[in-house]
Amino acid sequence: MSEAQWERTLTVTTAVQTHALAAALGGVLEAGDLLVLTGELGAGKTTFTQGLGEGLGVRAGIISPTFVLVRIHPNLADGPRPGGPDLVHVDAYRLDSAAEIDDIDLENTMDTAVTVVEWGRERVEHLSDSRLEIDLFRSVGGESAETTTDGVLDFDTDDDDEPRTIVFRGFGPRWAEAPQLLETTSPVEGN
Repeated sequence: MSEAQWERTLTVTTAVQTHALAAALGGVLEAGDLLVLTGELGAGKTTFTQGLGEGLGVRAGIISPTFVLVRIHPNLADGPRPGGPDLVHVDAYRLDSAAEIDDIDLENTMDTAVTVVEWGRERVEHLSDSRLEIDLFRSVGGESAETTTDGVLDFDTDDDDEPRTIVFRGFGPRWAEAPQLLETTSPVEGN
């Protein structure tokens, strides 16, 4: 596996900030971009992808593709980026290998869409010579973590306003430099 060319870490405190940061990133993405999202259940992967969709100007209604594996969200002719790329949203959690990724034919849309793959690390690197890896981490031991009677931490996955740390890493020629929006010391503001 190749080394990242750069890494940036941002902290967001609300789901609105997560969404706004992703929407700003969506505004600079291009057809052919591959994003790999990693994070535990409830870390904000779907919220992040919804923000990307807004920034890309695709049809609303982005939900996790867990049970269908792939959802395609078309660009809107009357959206903020008419003629821009579609969004292909993939959940690779139940896929065990790069060969299983190949079976869902992402190569057919890679050149015309932005492809976001949840749980794609070590499964999709062969699809493009460039990728943006995004890791989302929930705070551990915060107010939303409670210990159950059997001593197991129970995270309320509905707590969207729990702080998250988001780590971005760029690989390949497309991501030789970090996008300017990741050079700020604070996340994009959102209400």
